[in-house]
Amino acid sequence: MVYPGRFTEQLIADQLDRVSLSFLADTLEVRRGGVAANIAVGLARLGVRAAVAGAAGQDFAEYGAWLRDHGVDTSAVRVSRSLHTARFVCTTDADHNQIATFYAGAMAEAREIRLAGLVARAGRPALVVVAPNDPEAMLRHTEECRRLHLPFAADPSQQLARLDRATTRRLVDGARYLFTNAYEAALLKERTGWTEAQVLARTGAWIVTRGADGADITRAGEPPLRVAAVPADDVLDPTGVGDAFRAGFLAATTWDWPDTRAARLGCALAAVVLETVGTQEYVLGPAPLLTRVRDAYGETEARAMEPRLTAL
Repeated sequence: MVYPGRFTEQLIADQLDRVSLSFLADTLEVRRGGVAANIAVGLARLGVRAAVAGAAGQDFAEYGAWLRDHGVDTSAVRVSRSLHTARFVCTTDADHNQIATFYAGAMAEAREIRLAGLVARAGRPALVVVAPNDPEAMLRHTEECRRLHLPFAADPSQQLARLDRATTRRLVDGARYLFTNAYEAALLKERTGWTEAQVLARTGAWIVTRGADGADITRAGEPPLRVAAVPADDVLDPTGVGDAFRAGFLAATTWDWPDTRAARLGCALAAVVLETVGTQEYVLGPAPLLTRVRDAYGETEARAMEPRLTAL
């Protein structure tokens, strides 16, 4: 929501211990989101079959239908009988100050989901992405991946701030891929108590996104790979850009592309989302996507991606 005034004009300095305020917003936008759904939609648009295993509320029917219409398998979504779907409500004022509330809601029930059931119905997945979720659910999914010998990617993201050392270590240990941004990379080392070398010894690859500076991919015993970002023509909304990068990168890994090429596709998809308001509202066309790759990385890279992307 957007409030055309200023929050600060409504705050009285000597009464901040008993605030009771109401702001009349003149616009309201409801957007689809959720890390799992954002990544799954990106994968589906790149032609990769993806399923969401998460918890939603009774208000999920419309969103669920939309996801299915866009190629996402929602059969593993647990629908709560009593809680609403998690949501983030944010009000922005004329100075771009924000007051926001996150409602976890049905997300807490994600810990009741068993991946074994999804495997029994749909077969063994190429990869399980353990994205930010209810911390207990993240831990259970990670442990179930180990027990079922399912390869997994650790993507703790914003949940890192609330995880203790033991939990963080258990979420990371054995991951085929570890995703963080630059700030989270430092926080992860602090939370685990491990050095970068110790983290790499326990993961297949550590992918660190750096915004306009692109991304780094590091594997144990190998020099880091630095991949430049794809420039955006018009930055409209950074929300969901990291999820788009993950979708592009992970799609490429299912095609056995090398790390650098996978990250370049991730950067290209991230630029598309950066130029779009909303996390899933972007239009993905093969020709414009290849043009971004060609402009950023050259003709040789565009030609290497072309057979796969033109099939979209």
